[in-house]
Amino acid sequence: MVSAFETHLSIPSWPAAIYAIGDVHGCLEQLQRIEQCILADSDAPPGDKLLVMLGDYVDRGPQSAGVIDHLLRPAPAGFSRVLLAGNHEEMMLNALLGAGDEGWLEFGGMETVRSYGADADLFRSLAPKARQRMLQSLVPQEHVGFLTSLAVTLQVEQTVFVHAGIRRNIPLEQQDRSDLMWIRREFLEAAPVDGLLVVHGHTPVEEPEIAQGRIGIDTGAFATGRLTAVRLSKGQAPAFFTTGV
Repeated sequence: MVSAFETHLSIPSWPAAIYAIGDVHGCLEQLQRIEQCILADSDAPPGDKLLVMLGDYVDRGPQSAGVIDHLLRPAPAGFSRVLLAGNHEEMMLNALLGAGDEGWLEFGGMETVRSYGADADLFRSLAPKARQRMLQSLVPQEHVGFLTSLAVTLQVEQTVFVHAGIRRNIPLEQQDRSDLMWIRREFLEAAPVDGLLVVHGHTPVEEPEIAQGRIGIDTGAFATGRLTAVRLSKGQAPAFFTTGV
């Protein structure tokens, strides 16, 4: 496994609004649409606003390379952007760095390879080292830098943004990185973390989910066409935006 994805970010106080966006999975058009929804909504709260991307930008959908290109551009006017890592970024980076690609290819990596212009049948037919070399030749260094620069958590006061979830009663800096990007049952079925609200993606739901101590916003964009964002403002109830609804 690679040694990237170690950064835990924190902001001491709330901006005017935080908009978190769920798993994009190569769905560039949906990402652009949800950003337009957010821009239309953000005219209301004055002040600095933050976009938090919850990871899984690549795989499964058709335009992974285009999604990374989009996220490498500046955030929309009036916004800052925080980019968190998902398990699919970890798998893609492992493949690039020679830590294996079989799991990645089975879980949507072939769609990512196609998005970089490769012949998928040829790529699949190659030996593992040859696949690694071909992938390295296809993926721009700027995209590799993007993958290695991703943080794993963002904490704003008592709200934590993370791709998959966290384990109860373990400080964020001591959480296992694999849990932050892969955990499901042990997080979803556990009692809420005292005093914390966790905003996450990773586990697909039909509708954005508010449960005790957490908000889940992965609505399976690659399969449903429905990409979801949530607006959080201090002292206000969460507001959801979903493409295709």
